[in-house]
Amino acid sequence: MNEDLLEIIRDVHNFFIGKGLTLSVAESCTGGLVSHYMTTLPGASTFFQAGVVTYSNISKITILGLSSADIEKYGVVSDTAAREMAEKVRVLLRTDYGLAATGNLGPEALEGKEKGLVYIAVSASGRTVGKELRLTGDRAYNKEQAAFWALKLLLETAKGVGS
Repeated sequence: MNEDLLEIIRDVHNFFIGKGLTLSVAESCTGGLVSHYMTTLPGASTFFQAGVVTYSNISKITILGLSSADIEKYGVVSDTAAREMAEKVRVLLRTDYGLAATGNLGPEALEGKEKGLVYIAVSASGRTVGKELRLTGDRAYNKEQAAFWALKLLLETAKGVGS
């Protein structure tokens, strides 16, 4: 694990533990990697409640309660889906923050959207922020980068809202 990644994991841990905040994660393209990163260091159980991998469209609808109409209109590789995933997982698990990642890691286009297009989102009560990523590596690299940037957005958002 590289030092930048370890640093962001430590920072998330320290911030969430220090503030007494809770976190839940809904992942699609990252396949549980964000949740894995959260549990890399000891003490995660004090703030990390759960991670849900909703890889298929049907799991996004049945587990998280995403709108099938929104999926049909915008696709799962969309800002709308990422924001909805973050909000739904936060409400479902009753946490202070919800974090989500959805996108196309490749190798081919998905929903007519290019490889490397990923959307991440963070939800806190009354506020949801999203970010579009355009990653240019191979599938494994894009997955790691999506997880890293999701954690970075989480920390930036939490520090802005929770300070």
